[in-house]
Amino acid sequence: MIKKILIAPIRCYQYFLSPWVGRSCRFTPTCSDYAIEAIETHGAVKGLWLGAKRIARCQPWCAGGYDPVPTPTHKHR
Repeated sequence: MIKKILIAPIRCYQYFLSPWVGRSCRFTPTCSDYAIEAIETHGAVKGLWLGAKRIARCQPWCAGGYDPVPTPTHKHR
């Protein structure tokens, strides 16, 4: 339930704001797709942390490229 609440604003950004600001993410997958996948894969806290770190790297001095969500190091209970 908490994951859906966290993902909803990202989806709103993707559908309503992203087309207006242009699709100029330096990474594949895009930062918003990365954040959603990180939340789904790693849970709310770590997923938000990974998404925030990715957004912080998305700046003009970063080369970008393929940057997948890391695989979990342990299974969630």
